[in-house]
Amino acid sequence: MGSGPIPGANRREVLTVSRGDTLMKMLVNAGVERGEAHASIESLRDVWDPRSLRPGDQISVTFTLDHDDGEVFHGLSLEPDPARRVLASRDDTGEFSATEVKAKLSDQTLRFEGPIDSSLYMAATAEGVSPTALATIIKAFSYDVDFQRDIHPGDHFAIMLDRKVAPNGQRVGEPVVTYASLTLSGKKLAIFRYEDSAGDIDYYDQEGHSVRKALLRTPVNGARLSSGFGKRKHPILGYSKMHRGVDFAAPTGTPIFAAGDGVIEKAGVNGGYGNYVLLRHNTSFHTAYAHMSRFGKDMKAGKRVRQGDVIGYIGSTGRSTGPHLHYEILKKGAQVNPLAVKFPSGRELDGKELKRFAAARQETERLYASLPKASTMAQAETTKAKN
Repeated sequence: MGSGPIPGANRREVLTVSRGDTLMKMLVNAGVERGEAHASIESLRDVWDPRSLRPGDQISVTFTLDHDDGEVFHGLSLEPDPARRVLASRDDTGEFSATEVKAKLSDQTLRFEGPIDSSLYMAATAEGVSPTALATIIKAFSYDVDFQRDIHPGDHFAIMLDRKVAPNGQRVGEPVVTYASLTLSGKKLAIFRYEDSAGDIDYYDQEGHSVRKALLRTPVNGARLSSGFGKRKHPILGYSKMHRGVDFAAPTGTPIFAAGDGVIEKAGVNGGYGNYVLLRHNTSFHTAYAHMSRFGKDMKAGKRVRQGDVIGYIGSTGRSTGPHLHYEILKKGAQVNPLAVKFPSGRELDGKELKRFAAARQETERLYASLPKASTMAQAETTKAKN
């Protein structure tokens, strides 16, 4: 005669979340009594939001075999991310309590570099740089670099970043870019992440000047410059006319960002400009955005915006032949070339703060020089594993 289940032994069942699943539904389907499922879920709320369950997540459900009651639900556990595990377990009184177990993370500092053959995005992602890190780099350089016109084959990039890694090797959280440089047509531009003595963090160039400028030169990502500033043959009217801005072509719905901190003076339909926003940044500068398909949330006259806020979306309203942003910079009321105007600079470190920055910059440069390329390191690890 075969032996039956041993009382006190545990049975574990692993459930995989599918689209539309809820934790309650999955537990009940696994045989957990509804009241106990609810109690265990409620206990988890102290350490984790059950609504954040995602397709692909795995839930481990444990049952204990009992002489009298048969199989008893003991608890559940899951890993919301590689850095932590959350558990709901039944205690001696029959109540459920939650526990959060955090993994011990290790720090990695990685170096990436390589030539740019077509675009920075393609070159850097091919070397293993994450899109999140690239977005940080592009934003920091966008005050001085026109990524549509200034990048040429043969240019070069270099990046150093820090990231957290779980014991199983999975990356945790977003990487932090500590250094980046672009060598464009032989000229090197570098940025350094620096935390000042007051605890404020920003990116600075080699001289200790903040990379932030009062205005963005290109307030839309990934767009193509389709028309420059100056006299041109108007595509609709058919005769030569002064084009007092620049046009950036991009798919309908692409976000448009406020070029700088400011207050909205106009937001609405404006003749041939279509859906139009005019921002006042200071007594000298205004920026204008035209032909938008729609406005950003709550964009109206009098609203204060911050640099990088979404003020609208690419469209083709008004006198337009296709989806694009018509972008103007007005200096003391007159339109000027957005690609040529010299913007007011941001913060410039001086005195003891500048000396402190110089020491930090030298340490960053030393660390970068001491690291192997991340792609070279990965190849070496692969070769070692094969051997």
